[in-house]
Amino acid sequence: MIEIVQKLEDYNFYLPENLIAQNPAENREDSRLLVLSRSEKTINHDHFRNIYQHINAGDVLVFNDAKVIPARLCFKRSSGAEVEIVLARMINRSEWYVISNRTKKLKPGEKIQSLAEPGLNLEIVERKEDFLYVKSSSPLTDELLMRVGSIPLPPYIQREASANDIKRYQTIYARKTGAVAAPTAGLHFTKEIMDKLEKKGVILKYLTLYVSWGTFSPVRSDNISEHKMHSEYYDLSKDVTTEINKARVEKRRVIAVGTTALRVLESTFVNGVNVPGSGDTDIFIYPPYKIKSIDALITNFHTPKSTLLMLVSAFAGYDAIMNAYKEAVDNNYRFFSYGDSMLIC
Repeated sequence: MIEIVQKLEDYNFYLPENLIAQNPAENREDSRLLVLSRSEKTINHDHFRNIYQHINAGDVLVFNDAKVIPARLCFKRSSGAEVEIVLARMINRSEWYVISNRTKKLKPGEKIQSLAEPGLNLEIVERKEDFLYVKSSSPLTDELLMRVGSIPLPPYIQREASANDIKRYQTIYARKTGAVAAPTAGLHFTKEIMDKLEKKGVILKYLTLYVSWGTFSPVRSDNISEHKMHSEYYDLSKDVTTEINKARVEKRRVIAVGTTALRVLESTFVNGVNVPGSGDTDIFIYPPYKIKSIDALITNFHTPKSTLLMLVSAFAGYDAIMNAYKEAVDNNYRFFSYGDSMLIC
C-alpha cells in the first residue's frame, strides 16, 4: 500500500529536550546505532563501532567528502552595532547568500566592516526570502575564513563553538571545502572503522555536495508538497558512477552515508543508472516517492517536521520511521547532528 502522508503535523514527534545532543560523544565510534530492517520489519540496537558487521563484502559505501568552512563571521555597521553573519551558500568566493541576526535591518547598498580583518567588508546587494545576497571586498578564501570565522554550529546546539568543534564537526575524510553544515551521518566514522570496512572488501567511494544553511530551513506549509527545497551544488565523478552502476548489475548493495549523498545519487539516477556530472540539486523527497538509487542508508536522527525526516520516511516507510523514532526516544538515543546513528537496510 502506498503511503500518502503530506501534512506537516504528521511529521511531528515527541522529543525531550535533554535528548538533543549538545556535544559529540567522547569518541566518534561511541555513538549508538539503531538498525532498522525494511524487509524484516525489525529494530535492533548496537554501537557504531560495529557498523562493519552490518555491511557486506562488495557493498559500495558512498560518502559526501564536503568540508565545513568557518562560516560564522562578525561585522559592524557604520553605527558601530555588531552584526553576526553566517555564510549560507557560496556563488563564488566573493559572492554569497548569507543569513544574519540583523537580516531585516540590513538594507541593500549598505556595507558592513569585519571586526577581525581590516579592510574586509560586505556589501548588501539584495534580500531574497530569508537570505541576503552579498558581495565581499576580498575573496573569502579558506585561509581568510580560518582567520576571521568560526564553525557555524546548527541552531539547536545552544552553546558557542569551541576548539573541539573544529575537529569534531567535520568528517575525517572531509577534503573539498565549501559546505556550511556538516554531512553529519559521516561524523561517526574513524580511520579504524574505515580500515575494517576495506579489509572486509567493502568499496568506499566519495561524491561532493556542499551542504548549505538551507538544510535547517523550516517547512512552513501545512501541505508539505508546497514546500520549495533549497538548492545545493554537487559533483559526482565517472569513477564513482562506474563503481555503483557495476554493483547494481552484480546485485551488490549501494549504501549512502547520509541524506546528502542520497540526494545526489537520486538526483543523478536516470534509466536505472547514475550519470556523472556536477550542478545544483533541489530534489525534495517525501512519501510516496520511491527511492531507486540506493539499497541502504546510514543517517542520524532528524528534527521534527523536517525535510530530512520526510526523506527517510520515503525510504523506510512512514510508519516504520515513526515507530523507530519512538523506540529511539524510549531508549534515550541522542538526536541531531552530534547524536546517534541509524542504519536503514
